[in-house]
Amino acid sequence: MGQVAAFFDVDGTITREGLISELFRKMVTYELIDEAKWQEEVKPAFTRWNRRIGDYDHYLQKMVDIYLDTVKNTQPFLIEYIARKVIEQNYERVYTYTRDKIKWHRSQGHLLIAISGSPVELVREMARRYEMDDFSGTVYEVGADGTYSGVIRPMWDSRSKDQAVRAMAKKHDLDLDACYAYGDTSGDFTMLDRVGKPFAINPTRELLEKIVAHPGLKRKISIIVERKDATYQLDVDCLNLI
Repeated sequence: MGQVAAFFDVDGTITREGLISELFRKMVTYELIDEAKWQEEVKPAFTRWNRRIGDYDHYLQKMVDIYLDTVKNTQPFLIEYIARKVIEQNYERVYTYTRDKIKWHRSQGHLLIAISGSPVELVREMARRYEMDDFSGTVYEVGADGTYSGVIRPMWDSRSKDQAVRAMAKKHDLDLDACYAYGDTSGDFTMLDRVGKPFAINPTRELLEKIVAHPGLKRKISIIVERKDATYQLDVDCLNLI
């Protein structure tokens, strides 16, 4: 029998805010990103999403596109420095439920593994803060000249996260049927489906629709909603999306 691990998405699952959003804002502060790009390209998408009339993925893609354009030909130590600052200022802005679950898994001797679509520089710092055993994030590759090349290896989609879980299972000799996973969006679907004990944390509508349509996952998943100072567990069989 292999080891037991708990896989955690980060943005929206551990943290209440998206780390890449905080990184983007910090890069504006440090004048690596022109504030006009935030005002003209990102803020409108954010405003539409914040008012619940726009799509979060559209907002995220706007940030990713500008981030990629900004870091190309930039030396990694600049992004690593900003990532440390972002985590220093935001690592405690987390959900009570997942923070307590991290503590519980550690007390049980389970491995803690972060798998996130945020840049790996952020994920690495978050994993260090919470004393995790391993991590995987979106990699912005560094070229032969020591600067970011503009090539991305994403970790925000369901296929990439599934590959990461299987790679971690092989690396750490995991028994996936005994493992746990925590996620909040459709990008986490395969990660949740791959393990024996999945948890959807404040799930998006798209993830809920996939859960309802997938009998195997529906049968084993726990749906957790944390609002203000209360945490609820929803009965999947009684779920009625309106």
